[in-house]
Amino acid sequence: MTASMTAFSRQEAVYDWGTISWEVRSVNQRYLEPNFRLPENFRELEFSFRDVLRKKLNRGKLECQLRFQGVDKAATSLKINPTNAQALATAIDTLGTWFKDLDPANPLDILKWPGILSDEGTDAEMMKKAVIELFNQSVDELIQVRLREGTQLKEIIEQRLDAIDDIVVEVQAKLPEIIAAQKQNLIDKLEAAKADLDPMRVEAEIVLLAQKADVAEELDRLATHTKEVRRQLQQKGPIGRRLDFLMQELNREANTLSSKSIVVETTQSAVELKVLIEQMREQIQNIE
Repeated sequence: MTASMTAFSRQEAVYDWGTISWEVRSVNQRYLEPNFRLPENFRELEFSFRDVLRKKLNRGKLECQLRFQGVDKAATSLKINPTNAQALATAIDTLGTWFKDLDPANPLDILKWPGILSDEGTDAEMMKKAVIELFNQSVDELIQVRLREGTQLKEIIEQRLDAIDDIVVEVQAKLPEIIAAQKQNLIDKLEAAKADLDPMRVEAEIVLLAQKADVAEELDRLATHTKEVRRQLQQKGPIGRRLDFLMQELNREANTLSSKSIVVETTQSAVELKVLIEQMREQIQNIE
């Protein structure tokens, strides 16, 4: 399917250890050119992120930004170890039976007792895995956006191709009439000059004029190139460079048609062709 290189995606996920979000922007570029803005604690994952892009995309300049908001560790990372706390409570009760004048246990002192509080730090590998997984989701969403826009670009290009085909058919239909009119025009000029010319020379001039005015080959090539453009639009994978080359070939034939033009109608057709080709070329710059 035809894919655009212009797209944007955003994904966010919330965990008990924090919130992560990815923003990925893509614009046209001849090659795959990713740039990353990462928090320091995830910078080591950049190679993994680049590997994801190489597997899923072929072209485009990408700006990838990761945002991370950690939770307040003071509120969540310190947990009471129930086993140790129960053992300490049993010990305190036992002491109470032995010593009747003991002061009540202070909760803050109990929390300071070794083993009562445990710092359940977040598993770093789990965090990294979540960040990579969310990046994959962001890239997948980006690809879907690129495909949707690519479908629209395909429709625009096909409309221009239809217009080019119409012009080619129109010029082909008028070509015999154009050549006959030019032949008669040359004969009329020679007769008006009342020149005693060699009939063989006149015929040679007419043949030369017909050769100069004959653009059938250029019209055939234009039709062939538009067929190839349509075929490429149905292909899977990156097609932008191939389409760009075909635009050059179409433009070459339009220029030749213009240079061979001997009547206003053909000149106008050549101009219209160039406009349509340029419109397609501009859109193709965004196709992967």
